[in-house]
Amino acid sequence: MQRRNPRLFLGFLAACVPALGLLVAFGPPVGATTGPAGARAAARSALRQLTVGQHPTNQRVPGHTARIGGLTQVRSLNWSGYADDHSAGNTYATATGNWTEPSVSCTSKTSYAAFWTGIDGYSSSSVEQDGTLAQCYHGAAHYYSWWEMYPSNAIQVVGSSVRPGDAISASVVRSGTSYTLKITDSTHSANSFSTSQSCSNCANSSAEWIAEAPSSGGRILPLAHFGSWTESGATVKSGSTSGVISTFPDDEITMVDNAGNIKAQPGALNGSGNGFTVTWKRST
Repeated sequence: MQRRNPRLFLGFLAACVPALGLLVAFGPPVGATTGPAGARAAARSALRQLTVGQHPTNQRVPGHTARIGGLTQVRSLNWSGYADDHSAGNTYATATGNWTEPSVSCTSKTSYAAFWTGIDGYSSSSVEQDGTLAQCYHGAAHYYSWWEMYPSNAIQVVGSSVRPGDAISASVVRSGTSYTLKITDSTHSANSFSTSQSCSNCANSSAEWIAEAPSSGGRILPLAHFGSWTESGATVKSGSTSGVISTFPDDEITMVDNAGNIKAQPGALNGSGNGFTVTWKRST
Protein backbone atom coordinates (compact mmCIF):
# COMPACT_ATOMS: atom_id res chain seq x y z
CA MET A 1 0.00 0.00 0.00
CA GLN A 2 1.40 3.35 -1.05
CA ARG A 3 0.86 6.20 1.41
CA ARG A 4 2.13 9.73 1.40
CA ASN A 5 4.57 10.79 4.12
CA PRO A 6 2.84 12.93 6.74
CA ARG A 7 3.40 16.63 6.35
CA LEU A 8 1.83 19.91 7.32
CA PHE A 9 -0.12 21.22 4.35
CA LEU A 10 -0.31 25.00 4.70
CA GLY A 11 -1.42 25.19 1.10
CA PHE A 12 -4.63 23.80 -0.20
CA LEU A 13 -6.54 23.27 -3.37
CA ALA A 14 -8.88 26.17 -4.08
CA ALA A 15 -11.91 25.38 -6.18
CA CYS A 16 -10.22 22.14 -7.27
CA VAL A 17 -11.24 22.78 -10.89
CA PRO A 18 -15.04 22.92 -10.90
CA ALA A 19 -15.72 19.60 -12.53
CA LEU A 20 -19.47 19.66 -12.80
CA GLY A 21 -20.71 22.43 -15.11
CA LEU A 22 -24.16 23.88 -14.70
CA LEU A 23 -25.59 27.01 -16.21
CA VAL A 24 -28.73 27.93 -14.36
CA ALA A 25 -31.26 30.00 -16.23
CA PHE A 26 -33.49 31.54 -13.61
CA GLY A 27 -36.40 31.68 -15.96
CA PRO A 28 -40.10 32.08 -15.34
CA PRO A 29 -41.37 30.96 -11.94
CA VAL A 30 -42.86 27.54 -11.54
CA GLY A 31 -46.28 29.13 -11.36
CA ALA A 32 -45.94 30.02 -15.03
CA THR A 33 -46.45 26.33 -15.84
CA THR A 34 -49.31 24.10 -14.78
CA GLY A 35 -49.13 21.00 -12.59
CA PRO A 36 -46.31 18.70 -11.46
CA ALA A 37 -45.29 17.82 -15.02
CA GLY A 38 -44.87 21.48 -15.89
CA ALA A 39 -42.87 22.10 -12.72
CA ARG A 40 -40.54 19.20 -13.53
CA ALA A 41 -40.08 20.48 -17.07
CA ALA A 42 -39.26 23.95 -15.79
CA ALA A 43 -36.74 22.53 -13.33
CA ARG A 44 -35.00 20.49 -16.00
CA SER A 45 -34.95 23.41 -18.42
CA ALA A 46 -33.06 25.36 -15.75
CA LEU A 47 -30.05 23.08 -16.39
CA ARG A 48 -27.79 24.30 -19.14
CA GLN A 49 -24.40 23.13 -20.35
CA LEU A 50 -21.37 25.10 -19.23
CA THR A 51 -17.79 24.61 -20.37
CA VAL A 52 -15.55 24.31 -17.33
CA GLY A 53 -12.31 23.04 -18.85
CA GLN A 54 -10.16 25.98 -17.78
CA HIS A 55 -8.39 25.60 -14.46
CA PRO A 56 -9.37 28.55 -12.27
CA THR A 57 -6.76 30.75 -10.66
CA ASN A 58 -5.93 29.39 -7.23
CA GLN A 59 -7.28 31.48 -4.37
CA ARG A 60 -6.05 31.46 -0.78
CA VAL A 61 -8.64 30.30 1.76
CA PRO A 62 -7.98 31.44 5.37
CA GLY A 63 -6.74 28.88 7.89
CA HIS A 64 -4.57 25.82 7.60
CA THR A 65 -4.90 22.08 7.98
CA ALA A 66 -3.61 19.83 10.72
CA ARG A 67 -0.91 17.17 10.51
CA ILE A 68 -2.42 13.74 10.01
CA GLY A 69 -0.59 10.46 9.44
CA GLY A 70 -0.28 9.23 5.86
CA LEU A 71 -2.85 11.62 4.46
CA THR A 72 -2.88 15.16 3.12
CA GLN A 73 -5.82 17.38 4.04
CA VAL A 74 -6.73 20.13 1.59
CA ARG A 75 -9.49 22.71 1.32
CA SER A 76 -11.68 23.51 -1.64
CA LEU A 77 -14.39 26.05 -2.37
CA ASN A 78 -16.63 23.50 -4.11
CA TRP A 79 -15.46 19.89 -3.46
CA SER A 80 -15.65 17.57 -0.47
CA GLY A 81 -14.46 13.97 -0.46
CA TYR A 82 -11.30 12.16 -1.51
CA ALA A 83 -8.92 12.21 -4.47
CA ASP A 84 -6.04 9.90 -5.34
CA ASP A 85 -3.38 12.20 -6.73
CA HIS A 86 -0.39 12.24 -9.09
CA SER A 87 2.32 12.78 -6.47
CA ALA A 88 3.89 9.36 -7.02
CA GLY A 89 3.62 9.69 -10.79
CA ASN A 90 0.47 7.59 -10.91
CA THR A 91 -1.96 7.70 -13.80
CA TYR A 92 -5.39 6.16 -13.38
CA ALA A 93 -7.49 3.84 -15.49
CA THR A 94 -10.48 2.99 -13.27
CA ALA A 95 -12.54 4.69 -10.58
CA THR A 96 -15.73 3.19 -9.17
CA GLY A 97 -18.02 3.91 -6.25
CA ASN A 98 -21.42 3.22 -4.75
CA TRP A 99 -23.86 5.26 -2.70
CA THR A 100 -27.46 5.60 -1.62
CA GLU A 101 -28.90 8.81 -3.03
CA PRO A 102 -29.38 11.27 -0.15
CA SER A 103 -32.49 13.38 0.30
CA VAL A 104 -32.07 17.14 0.08
CA SER A 105 -33.97 19.63 2.22
CA CYS A 106 -34.88 22.57 0.06
CA THR A 107 -34.45 25.33 2.59
CA SER A 108 -33.64 27.83 -0.16
CA LYS A 109 -35.35 28.29 -3.51
CA THR A 110 -32.33 27.31 -5.59
CA SER A 111 -29.43 25.10 -4.54
CA TYR A 112 -27.57 22.06 -5.85
CA ALA A 113 -25.51 19.08 -4.73
CA ALA A 114 -23.67 16.72 -7.08
CA PHE A 115 -22.30 13.32 -6.10
CA TRP A 116 -19.86 11.63 -8.43
CA THR A 117 -16.81 9.52 -9.12
CA GLY A 118 -14.35 9.89 -11.95
CA ILE A 119 -10.89 10.47 -13.34
CA ASP A 120 -9.17 13.87 -13.66
CA GLY A 121 -10.30 17.37 -12.66
CA TYR A 122 -8.30 17.52 -9.43
CA SER A 123 -5.04 18.64 -11.01
CA SER A 124 -5.98 18.87 -14.68
CA SER A 125 -8.52 20.51 -16.96
CA SER A 126 -9.63 17.19 -18.45
CA VAL A 127 -12.59 15.54 -16.71
CA GLU A 128 -14.18 12.11 -17.16
CA GLN A 129 -16.93 11.76 -14.55
CA ASP A 130 -20.46 10.57 -13.81
CA GLY A 131 -22.89 10.65 -10.93
CA THR A 132 -26.14 12.07 -9.61
CA LEU A 133 -27.38 15.62 -9.09
CA ALA A 134 -29.86 16.96 -6.55
CA GLN A 135 -31.52 20.26 -7.50
CA CYS A 136 -33.69 22.50 -5.35
CA TYR A 137 -35.68 24.59 -7.80
CA HIS A 138 -38.25 27.05 -6.45
CA GLY A 139 -38.21 25.07 -3.22
CA ALA A 140 -38.92 21.65 -4.78
CA ALA A 141 -36.36 18.83 -5.01
CA HIS A 142 -35.42 17.15 -8.30
CA TYR A 143 -32.82 14.42 -8.90
CA TYR A 144 -30.89 13.38 -12.02
CA SER A 145 -28.20 11.07 -13.34
CA TRP A 146 -25.50 12.54 -15.59
CA TRP A 147 -22.05 12.19 -17.16
CA GLU A 148 -19.36 14.61 -18.29
CA MET A 149 -16.42 14.15 -20.65
CA TYR A 150 -13.48 16.25 -21.83
CA PRO A 151 -13.08 18.24 -24.07
CA SER A 152 -16.66 19.54 -24.00
CA ASN A 153 -16.70 19.46 -20.17
CA ALA A 154 -20.48 19.86 -20.28
CA ILE A 155 -22.89 17.92 -18.08
CA GLN A 156 -25.06 15.45 -19.98
CA VAL A 157 -28.27 14.75 -18.04
CA VAL A 158 -29.65 11.26 -18.69
CA GLY A 159 -32.25 10.33 -16.07
CA SER A 160 -34.65 12.57 -14.18
CA SER A 161 -36.38 9.97 -12.01
CA VAL A 162 -33.60 9.42 -9.44
CA ARG A 163 -35.10 9.40 -5.95
CA PRO A 164 -33.70 9.56 -2.42
CA GLY A 165 -32.82 6.06 -1.30
CA ASP A 166 -31.93 4.82 -4.81
CA ALA A 167 -28.93 2.46 -4.91
CA ILE A 168 -26.37 4.05 -7.25
CA SER A 169 -23.21 2.53 -8.72
CA ALA A 170 -20.85 4.71 -10.77
CA SER A 171 -17.74 3.89 -12.75
CA VAL A 172 -15.29 5.39 -15.22
CA VAL A 173 -13.04 2.84 -16.95
CA ARG A 174 -10.26 3.75 -19.39
CA SER A 175 -8.67 1.49 -21.98
CA GLY A 176 -6.09 3.40 -23.98
CA THR A 177 -7.92 6.47 -25.29
CA SER A 178 -11.39 4.96 -24.81
CA TYR A 179 -13.49 5.68 -21.71
CA THR A 180 -16.64 3.90 -20.55
CA LEU A 181 -18.79 5.96 -18.20
CA LYS A 182 -21.54 4.00 -16.47
CA ILE A 183 -24.26 4.67 -13.91
CA THR A 184 -26.52 1.94 -12.56
CA ASP A 185 -29.58 2.96 -10.57
CA SER A 186 -30.69 -0.40 -9.18
CA THR A 187 -33.92 1.12 -7.86
CA HIS A 188 -35.09 3.06 -10.92
CA SER A 189 -33.43 1.57 -13.98
CA ALA A 190 -34.51 4.40 -16.32
CA ASN A 191 -31.68 6.48 -14.84
CA SER A 192 -29.02 3.88 -15.71
CA PHE A 193 -26.73 4.30 -18.71
CA SER A 194 -23.40 3.35 -20.23
CA THR A 195 -21.61 5.55 -22.75
CA SER A 196 -18.29 5.16 -24.56
CA GLN A 197 -16.23 8.28 -25.21
CA SER A 198 -12.72 8.91 -26.49
CA CYS A 199 -9.94 11.28 -25.46
CA SER A 200 -6.39 11.24 -26.76
CA ASN A 201 -5.01 13.96 -24.50
CA CYS A 202 -6.70 13.42 -21.13
CA ALA A 203 -4.25 13.62 -18.23
CA ASN A 204 -5.51 10.62 -16.20
CA SER A 205 -3.64 12.18 -13.27
CA SER A 206 -6.20 11.67 -10.49
CA ALA A 207 -9.20 9.65 -9.37
CA GLU A 208 -11.98 11.20 -7.25
CA TRP A 209 -15.03 10.51 -5.10
CA ILE A 210 -16.70 13.87 -4.53
CA ALA A 211 -19.72 15.76 -3.21
CA GLU A 212 -19.74 19.08 -5.06
CA ALA A 213 -21.38 22.49 -5.01
CA PRO A 214 -21.84 23.08 -8.78
CA SER A 215 -20.90 26.36 -10.47
CA SER A 216 -22.59 28.73 -12.87
CA GLY A 217 -21.06 31.64 -14.76
CA GLY A 218 -17.87 31.48 -12.69
CA ARG A 219 -19.61 31.46 -9.31
CA ILE A 220 -20.26 28.59 -6.93
CA LEU A 221 -23.95 27.95 -6.35
CA PRO A 222 -25.50 27.34 -2.90
CA LEU A 223 -24.94 23.78 -1.68
CA ALA A 224 -28.22 21.90 -1.17
CA HIS A 225 -28.76 20.55 2.35
CA PHE A 226 -28.10 16.83 1.73
CA GLY A 227 -27.53 15.79 5.33
CA SER A 228 -24.86 13.19 4.68
CA TRP A 229 -23.56 11.24 1.69
CA THR A 230 -21.77 7.93 2.14
CA GLU A 231 -19.45 6.57 -0.54
CA SER A 232 -18.78 2.84 -0.26
CA GLY A 233 -17.01 0.03 -2.07
CA ALA A 234 -14.76 2.40 -4.02
CA THR A 235 -12.14 0.82 -6.27
CA VAL A 236 -9.35 2.34 -8.34
CA LYS A 237 -6.66 1.12 -10.74
CA SER A 238 -3.33 2.68 -11.63
CA GLY A 239 -1.05 0.81 -14.02
CA SER A 240 -1.24 -2.88 -13.15
CA THR A 241 -2.24 -2.20 -9.54
CA SER A 242 -5.90 -2.44 -8.53
CA GLY A 243 -6.92 -1.27 -5.10
CA VAL A 244 -9.04 1.09 -3.03
CA ILE A 245 -8.83 4.80 -2.21
CA SER A 246 -6.09 4.29 0.38
CA THR A 247 -3.94 2.14 -1.95
CA PHE A 248 -2.59 5.27 -3.61
CA PRO A 249 -1.62 8.72 -2.25
CA ASP A 250 -4.98 10.12 -1.20
CA ASP A 251 -6.09 13.63 -0.29
CA GLU A 252 -8.99 14.39 2.06
CA ILE A 253 -10.86 17.44 0.73
CA THR A 254 -12.98 19.72 2.92
CA MET A 255 -15.35 22.21 1.29
CA VAL A 256 -15.16 25.70 2.78
CA ASP A 257 -16.42 29.17 1.96
CA ASN A 258 -14.24 32.20 1.23
CA ALA A 259 -13.86 32.87 4.95
CA GLY A 260 -12.76 29.32 5.69
CA ASN A 261 -16.05 28.21 7.25
CA ILE A 262 -16.73 24.53 6.61
CA LYS A 263 -19.57 23.79 4.16
CA ALA A 264 -19.13 20.00 3.82
CA GLN A 265 -16.85 17.83 5.95
CA PRO A 266 -15.54 14.38 4.95
CA GLY A 267 -14.97 11.79 7.64
CA ALA A 268 -11.99 9.46 7.79
CA LEU A 269 -11.71 6.55 5.40
CA ASN A 270 -13.25 3.37 6.73
CA GLY A 271 -11.11 0.45 7.85
CA SER A 272 -11.10 -1.05 4.36
CA GLY A 273 -9.93 2.23 2.82
CA ASN A 274 -12.79 2.17 0.32
CA GLY A 275 -15.44 4.42 1.80
CA PHE A 276 -16.26 7.54 3.82
CA THR A 277 -19.09 9.90 4.69
CA VAL A 278 -19.40 13.59 3.82
CA THR A 279 -21.58 15.68 6.16
CA TRP A 280 -23.29 18.88 5.05
CA LYS A 281 -22.60 21.91 7.29
CA ARG A 282 -23.83 25.01 5.49
CA SER A 283 -25.18 26.16 2.14
CA THR A 284 -22.98 29.18 1.43
